[in-house]
Amino acid sequence: MSTTPAPAEETTEEGARTGPEGAGPAERSAVRALLRLWPFVRPVRARLSAAAAVAIVASCVGLVIPLVLKWLVDGPVADRDTGGVWLGALYVLLLGLVEAVLFGLRRWLVARPLSRVEADMRAALYRHLQRLPVAFHDRWASGQLLSRGTTDLMLLRMFLAFPLTFLLVNGVTILVGVAIMLVQDWALGLVMLAPALPLIALSALFEKRYARVARLAQDQVGDLTTVVEESVLGIRVVKGFGRHRSQARAFRELAGTLRGTELRKARLLATIWAVIMALPEVAIGATLVVGAVQVADDALSAGTLVAFLSTALALRWPVESIGFLLAMSQEAATATERYFEVMDAEPETAAAPRSAEPDAGARSGRVAGLRFEEVRFRYPDAPEDSPPLLDGVDLHIRPGESVALVGATGSGKTTLTALVPRLHEITSGRITLDGEDITAMDRDRLRSLVAVAFEEPTLFSASVGENVLMGAAATAGAADLDRALAVAQAEFAHALPEGVDTQVGEQGLSLSGGQRQRLALARAVVGRPRFLVLDDPLSALDVHTEAAVEAALRRVLVDTTALIVAHRPSTVLLADRVALLSGGRITAVGTHQELLRGHAEYAHLMAGAAASHEPCEPYEHEHEHEQSEPNEGDQDR
Repeated sequence: MSTTPAPAEETTEEGARTGPEGAGPAERSAVRALLRLWPFVRPVRARLSAAAAVAIVASCVGLVIPLVLKWLVDGPVADRDTGGVWLGALYVLLLGLVEAVLFGLRRWLVARPLSRVEADMRAALYRHLQRLPVAFHDRWASGQLLSRGTTDLMLLRMFLAFPLTFLLVNGVTILVGVAIMLVQDWALGLVMLAPALPLIALSALFEKRYARVARLAQDQVGDLTTVVEESVLGIRVVKGFGRHRSQARAFRELAGTLRGTELRKARLLATIWAVIMALPEVAIGATLVVGAVQVADDALSAGTLVAFLSTALALRWPVESIGFLLAMSQEAATATERYFEVMDAEPETAAAPRSAEPDAGARSGRVAGLRFEEVRFRYPDAPEDSPPLLDGVDLHIRPGESVALVGATGSGKTTLTALVPRLHEITSGRITLDGEDITAMDRDRLRSLVAVAFEEPTLFSASVGENVLMGAAATAGAADLDRALAVAQAEFAHALPEGVDTQVGEQGLSLSGGQRQRLALARAVVGRPRFLVLDDPLSALDVHTEAAVEAALRRVLVDTTALIVAHRPSTVLLADRVALLSGGRITAVGTHQELLRGHAEYAHLMAGAAASHEPCEPYEHEHEHEQSEPNEGDQDR
């Protein structure tokens, strides 16, 4: 994953990223965003509905208690009936126990299904990330993706477990409680309802402001995660250059910015909560005064006033919880938006045929080997008026032939090799494998035919054997592993503490650069691919190991069609022919000796490469004559 921020993301005036599509918080709808969770919630809807029903019943049971108090005050207490008082107390106790049991049952009902929802969403996100094109990962910061798969999903689980249920439960409770109060005394009920309109207006204003700050905080968590990941993965660079203080300072600045945003959230929540708590208290106080006057005038019974005030007090929690329930809902809505920003990204298609009409290559018969035909490529984020990186590349690599791709730094060699397994999609033109357009092939089938080894080898937190066998079919065994390690001169794996079962650690940093590169090369050849794409596979090897690997590779390349990015003469000599990439085109194709004699740019590149890698010169000259004869003969193949 790339650790550079996504350039397609825009920021609001507060600095909050608004997502790749640039849709700011002002254009959002929390309800519409949260409704997108339905496909994940649908499988557990029965238990969630049961939990909501149980919670509603529990809240309504709580509202029965004030009615028992009314009967108790106007009946046994007024009549000085001791037995009736004890009976009333027993009713209240039983109602309280029922309410507690029901709320406990609600919690049990939601715990297991919501953990499943979170796990399903995390698995879906991971699967989707694997299917997204390389261009997507080039644009997105890895910390942003990690925060979406961890922090954001935790917020969504918390929302489904509590706010989702209690927004419904508390809404029903308030409606039932208000109805009870109005039935008992409509005048006192209107007094209690007086703060309703101001509360609704303030809640709407709070929702908009809190949404912006919540999105800003979540994006800043992603940025902070990116810095932590970069510092951990780049710890050798940080320590090697003594940059731990500057990295710590950068982290403190980001952490301080996040702290400021969280404090803004806290201030907003404190403000709305203070208002939400104050207005009902004022209403209860006014109700008490008006009710006491009515009781004194014998217009209202004492039991009714007690029941009314008890009902009002029972509604304090549902009303006061509105503030933080709205806050949690807004955080969940922004987390949902962030989650689906990734899920909505277009994945790689299994196959994308360009046209149903047969092209010129198909009409003239299938062309065996690997062929590039007028291939043009421009990165998706590049300006439309910018020149393409590759502009009309034509190259044919015959079956069993190996071609070295040579060019100046930045000429597009690595990009060209990435087009073969469709890590990037070509802008125009076509690439064929044995006459079949790769865009019409299923990606899994294409990548089973083409093996790649990158210049910067990536190893995973797994054993040596598991890392190498990633490049083979599931049926590959120990014999295939040993053969691949021998070809890549990676027998050092057998001398590791646990042999090929030794865990290499994250990124393979427990191994040297040359060891990692040899294991990556072993991974490329273990599956005996028909087509092999190697991006400068020997750059990290010493002279003697390089010579041994080259000798073993020659045997592999006999049965493989290969495209090899080369920077050194010794690597070039592995190939049957050489193609020079310059100005976005293949400007020359021939043997190493032919291009040295007849192409000034190639001779200049090789002279510079030889000068920067002097120890390889004796090896190059030793094999120069040996290689020239077979290559000359290959021109007739």
